[in-house]
Amino acid sequence: MELKVYGHRASQPSRAIMIFCKANNIEFEEVTIDLSKGQHKSPEYKEINPMGQVPAIIHGELQLFESHAILTYLASAFPGVADHCSKQFPIHAKGIQLILSREPRFILCWTGITQIYAVAQVLHTPYIFNARLAPVFGLPLNPQAAAEAEKILISSLSTIESFWLQDSGTFLLGGNQPSIADLSLVCEIMQLELLDENERNRFLGPYKKVQQWIENTKNAINPQFDEMHGALYQLSAKMGKQ
Repeated sequence: MELKVYGHRASQPSRAIMIFCKANNIEFEEVTIDLSKGQHKSPEYKEINPMGQVPAIIHGELQLFESHAILTYLASAFPGVADHCSKQFPIHAKGIQLILSREPRFILCWTGITQIYAVAQVLHTPYIFNARLAPVFGLPLNPQAAAEAEKILISSLSTIESFWLQDSGTFLLGGNQPSIADLSLVCEIMQLELLDENERNRFLGPYKKVQQWIENTKNAINPQFDEMHGALYQLSAKMGKQ
């Protein structure tokens, strides 16, 4: 069955899906949804994703949206996907029996519950959108909304640093190989590339474990990671010249 991925490479959840497919040799047709033109809100696209967001996929008769659900599906539906992408990790954090919280899919739930999307989701993240990106969509910046979202962003980075990266492994949960949770979260944080260097360092500077984890995940999933982030780098360069 042909897999179609609907999204835009400036959208971090879309990138996570496409990186995962490329890294695991899953063939797919990329269908670009132009966010700046509002194609994600068109009646035609809402037939695929009633929420009017990217990404979404069609695989045979299956239509699926929400990136975490898609990642979980892809990790189980295609042969040859490495076990470490979605398996449950061993329970060994200081002897605490965190059975659910040691599961990558639980982290994916946590990202939504605590609004880790405040790290920078193109259309729905308050900080990046209100502090930097709104003019791209013809809207004014909103410093007050950005200030409130900044608190969530800092809290989220602190939680990743102090809890999810507390073990001795290279990746989340003490893993030695990246899971779908690593990929999803790193793509979120990469949206900070839309900020200037000083502001980006203001956020990431205090979190040395987070910085190292970002580099570890990039290196583990390259060249697919950099390929899919090309659009983000280009947008960042364009915004920096304005």
